[in-house]
Amino acid sequence: MLLLRRIPRLPSLLSPLRRIHTLPRSRSPILPHNASSRALTPHLRPSSLILRAHASTTLSSETSKSIQESTTNPTPAHPTVYAPPTTGFLSLLPAPIVPYAELVRLQAPTGTLYLLLPCLWSTLLAATLTAPVTPLPAVLGTCALFTTGAFIMRGAGCTINDLWDRRIDPLVSRTRLRPLARGAISVPAAVAFTGAQLLAGLALLVQFPVPVIWAAIPSLAVVAAYPGMKRVTHYPQAVLGLAFSWGALLGFPALGLSLLDPTVATVAALLYGSNVAWTVLYDTVYAHQDIKDDKKAGVKSTAVRHEHDTKRFLAALGVVQVGLLAGAGVVAGAGPVFFVGSCGGAAAGLAWMIWRVRLGVVRECGEWFRWCAWAVGGVAVGGGLIGEYAWKRITEETVEGEVKSQI
Repeated sequence: MLLLRRIPRLPSLLSPLRRIHTLPRSRSPILPHNASSRALTPHLRPSSLILRAHASTTLSSETSKSIQESTTNPTPAHPTVYAPPTTGFLSLLPAPIVPYAELVRLQAPTGTLYLLLPCLWSTLLAATLTAPVTPLPAVLGTCALFTTGAFIMRGAGCTINDLWDRRIDPLVSRTRLRPLARGAISVPAAVAFTGAQLLAGLALLVQFPVPVIWAAIPSLAVVAAYPGMKRVTHYPQAVLGLAFSWGALLGFPALGLSLLDPTVATVAALLYGSNVAWTVLYDTVYAHQDIKDDKKAGVKSTAVRHEHDTKRFLAALGVVQVGLLAGAGVVAGAGPVFFVGSCGGAAAGLAWMIWRVRLGVVRECGEWFRWCAWAVGGVAVGGGLIGEYAWKRITEETVEGEVKSQI
């Protein structure tokens, strides 16, 4: 009894055993009728309680660990059967149009933003190089044309890509339900649709100055070649970067600056190179979504090539991107707003993404891919360029006002 008082929980442990001990032999729910009476006598050993508690704790710990791993590393759930969209913009379209809307990725505008951003960057940087600084209406009008063009040409690029990959896409869980892969659009119809998109792009292109037209036409060859690069090199993202960064060259002639001018050409080349590095960076993160299926299908990518050292590869690309961007600012005579906002913001954003992204988690790769477009490309680099343009415009107007007041 003294022992029971000093160990309050021991009676609660003994009570089930006492109940078992008082059960009649014929009604024992545990042992058969021919079991010995000795077997019915409970033996309470401290060691058995400790082992039982330890086993329970271990099981509980392992279960918690399993739950935690399943939470932090969720298995991606890709649908195996196509279901028409029931929410969003696509659900409002007539059923025959939906496959074409899916083909141009209307439901995923991040790719359009990635194509548009270098156009906006070059336009804003070019506006600070003109004398006087380009008026805001001209900048906005040029950006509006580039926005429309990015929407059209991104759709054409997606169609060309899916035509190339129509036999590979069914082997990849993320892409197997694309319109061409599932047979919702025939190859001849997709080719005709591509032609219509390219004609629409040409109709828009002729709205720009002639030098822009000549500078833009070579990009079509790069766009067409990109999908095939997945079959011949582990660096197709570099070719994608050449295509997606082309707009970094077009903003300068769009505002009347010649790409043959040494200063303009240097700024444009540095900005273009910076964007190529950025494209390889974010698309490597994106490619980690499909790394398992790509290896099975024999598709090459930077994610496959650098599977075991991806973060070091991304960090090197980030250094190149920010370095070339800063170089473009130096040659362009940019001020502190650009270097703090665009360069500093891009460096901080990329460092944060590279540190935080878990490349083995498919969902996170897609989320960080989208985040990089808006946070790094839009807010950081774009915001810095907007601030630089506004600062130079205000400074110029202030100086003009002072000069007029003195006359």
